[in-house]
Amino acid sequence: MACIDIFSRECASRKTSIMQGMHHTLRWPGIRSLGPGAPAAEYFPFHGMRFTVPSMGDRPGLHNVSAGSHDRQHGLSTFDISLALQYGQGRGSAQLIEFISEHVKLSHDPPYKDWSCVLTAGNTSALDIALRMFGEPGNHILIEEYAYPVIFEAGTPLSYHFVSVKMDSLGLLPRELDTILSEWDEGARGSTKPHLLYVVSTGQNPTGATTTLDRKLDIYRVMQKHNIYILEDDPYYFIQMSQYTRLGDRMALTEARRRPSPASIEEFIEGLVPNYLHIDVDGRVFRMHSFSKIIAPGARMGWLTASRQVTERVVRIHETSVQNPSGFSQLALFKLLHDDWGSIGFMKWLWHLQSEYTRRRNALLDAIELHLPKAIVTYVAPTSGFFVWISLDWRKHPDAMAKSARVIEQELYDGAIECGTLVVPGRWFIVEESRDSMQEVHFRLTFAAVPVDVIEEAIECLALAIKRAFGFVAVA
Repeated sequence: MACIDIFSRECASRKTSIMQGMHHTLRWPGIRSLGPGAPAAEYFPFHGMRFTVPSMGDRPGLHNVSAGSHDRQHGLSTFDISLALQYGQGRGSAQLIEFISEHVKLSHDPPYKDWSCVLTAGNTSALDIALRMFGEPGNHILIEEYAYPVIFEAGTPLSYHFVSVKMDSLGLLPRELDTILSEWDEGARGSTKPHLLYVVSTGQNPTGATTTLDRKLDIYRVMQKHNIYILEDDPYYFIQMSQYTRLGDRMALTEARRRPSPASIEEFIEGLVPNYLHIDVDGRVFRMHSFSKIIAPGARMGWLTASRQVTERVVRIHETSVQNPSGFSQLALFKLLHDDWGSIGFMKWLWHLQSEYTRRRNALLDAIELHLPKAIVTYVAPTSGFFVWISLDWRKHPDAMAKSARVIEQELYDGAIECGTLVVPGRWFIVEESRDSMQEVHFRLTFAAVPVDVIEEAIECLALAIKRAFGFVAVA
């Protein structure tokens, strides 16, 4: 297995929790427990839970799913309140882990045998754990040219340094990666060559780029050449969409929105661009999955997949930190995914999300086509995720000779807010020390939560702010 010597000193020094270790003895037949200080389940003040959820069967609508304190005793379920709300053991409930592992096998089919899953408190928590596991203060980490800001916010306090890698519309450029690593000068950099890559390869945040399988294979070969471990943050994996059809072909667009749902799980999976886990023959991918975008962010739950050697270390960290995700969240998701929907129902839900977010994406891109000035604004239509990344030719700004790209971007940001639209400036996604010298102006727009009937109004306001700034219309 690759990359076996990259654990940080902190991570490598962790041992099994003494108290958690007693739980294995509790499984012995006939054992009388006077050991762990867990409270009696009979004193949990929750005796029943009920959720109203969408039906994924032949009859659409809503129905109730319930959980009781002793469903296991009554043969109603393998997971109940008395178990979900008790202390866990760092990995997450065995019942939900089994379902998730089956889902990973069906969806990603890792090509090596020694992989396993651990439930997490979401991808932000998982990333924080990964940065502590695999790096030491002063290490460099490879990131995308435009990266989700949490990597800076989590990595900077741990004294990481960031190495930005150029991107195009498909994500990271393999040749750029190889050049950086091949020409690494430890004396000039003050650090050894990076051994970590942080990447969001599906619906990349912020650019919306989705890396093709061929590009991923090229990048993976570079990672093998330089023995780099991949932190794959992939919350948008199941929000993959068909190509955007422009305004001129409404009939094709309408037909695309009515495409039939897949007849099987296999057909659904075949329509997705594979991720790094699917091609990971070495066990060099730490893949972070999330329920935040496909169920609900407030559940604060996700899971990670990696080699058992790595997941064992994650469990050691969990034992003295979060222990487990919330028992309420684990129970709710188990009842929904295992007891109610099953794998086929879950697939139908994911397909439903794809269709709904495709509709929202199309509404945003339609509005951009109609209202944003094409002489100033360009974009690449995303095929995954929640975001559209627009680029502005700031050198056409009347004050471009006197003002920097950063100043113009800030003025556009302020002007958009003044007009009633909030967008995210591109500089928030680059390394802080590069912001003053940046040479491009971008904004990230999201179609995820705004009502479809508000999207066009928001883009009209953004268009007005751009036109005012560039002198297309007079300022009132």
